[in-house]
Amino acid sequence: MQAPEVRRAVAAAMSIAASLDLAVDDAVVLNNSNKLALRLLPCDVLARVAPVAEQNAQFEIEVAQRLAEAGSPVAALDPRVEPGVYERDGFTVTLWTYYEPVTAQEHAPADYAEALERLHAGMRGIDVPTPHFFDRVEEAQQLVADRGRTPDLIDADRELLGDTLRNLRRAIGERGSEQVLHGEPHPGNVLATKHGLLFIDFETCCRGPVEFDLAHAPDALAEHYRGVDLDLLRECRILMLAMVTMWRWDRGDQLPNGRRLAAEWLGQIRAALG
Repeated sequence: MQAPEVRRAVAAAMSIAASLDLAVDDAVVLNNSNKLALRLLPCDVLARVAPVAEQNAQFEIEVAQRLAEAGSPVAALDPRVEPGVYERDGFTVTLWTYYEPVTAQEHAPADYAEALERLHAGMRGIDVPTPHFFDRVEEAQQLVADRGRTPDLIDADRELLGDTLRNLRRAIGERGSEQVLHGEPHPGNVLATKHGLLFIDFETCCRGPVEFDLAHAPDALAEHYRGVDLDLLRECRILMLAMVTMWRWDRGDQLPNGRRLAAEWLGQIRAALG
């Protein structure tokens, strides 16, 4: 979010919290991307704020509640208020438990893998309508075909990305078993707390093979996650890299250094494909 939008989002979150009888006179921005994460003080609540038109918060709450009931390693909603999506001034706000970080170090691969296995086990037991991860592949393929949205992508790179998306989508679809997935269980969506590692941000839940989730995590996890298909994981990693590379070429992309990253990732894709 840009600065003016951040100010409005913070004001909306503080106003909603106060209306729910939570003590709030300050807000600390913890993360600012498509969604704003705020620590509200002194009530110590984590508020997640998004523009109304760019959110799927009710789905996220439903998934998080079901996983919590199943004992999965997930961050909890704040118990002091009724679970729900609150709206004000064009923003939606959800209120979560704030967990004080216990370490600034990287998550140990064995612990990370064990937590992800537990999350996947819980997800196999919930029945929620989720998109297939192929929907994301389709979004990237549409960008390949739309030169108006990707005018700076040269033909050779466009062909490489288009072929990679098409071929790996077909190959993975022919061989992978499927279940509900987190969708993006990268380190930024894992909290190290006194309760152990907890996952956040379930808006990206989808269906697919567990190797698609593992493709978003550090490489070392594959050594500790039981039963992983290493060939399928390799294909999922390349496919995921092709998708995020394609998104960086969207003329509306606002990721800092996005084009530099896209150039690096193109090199990695070429190397991985030989």
